[in-house]
Amino acid sequence: MPKGYIIAQSRVTDPESFAKYVEGTKPAAEKHGMRPVARGGRSQVLEGRGHARVTVLEFDSYEDALAYYNSPEYQAAREHRLNAAEFDMVVVEGV
Repeated sequence: MPKGYIIAQSRVTDPESFAKYVEGTKPAAEKHGMRPVARGGRSQVLEGRGHARVTVLEFDSYEDALAYYNSPEYQAAREHRLNAAEFDMVVVEGV
């Protein structure tokens, strides 16, 4: 079964609230087997608009990635992020 990935790009505008978001995602991460592949390290937009902060999260399956995002734990954490960052997020199925 192909793995699932969540890829997010962000520009943090409120570091304090964004930190609460990151901390709040931990219960959902543990529950759904999330493994960080990249999280806020060096990045450079080569084409397009993009955002400076890039996060790549790996899951055992596409369905697990969606379950993480849709979980009550993640959705509660998400509330801290809504006004704390410009944010784009996608879920993709691996090959």
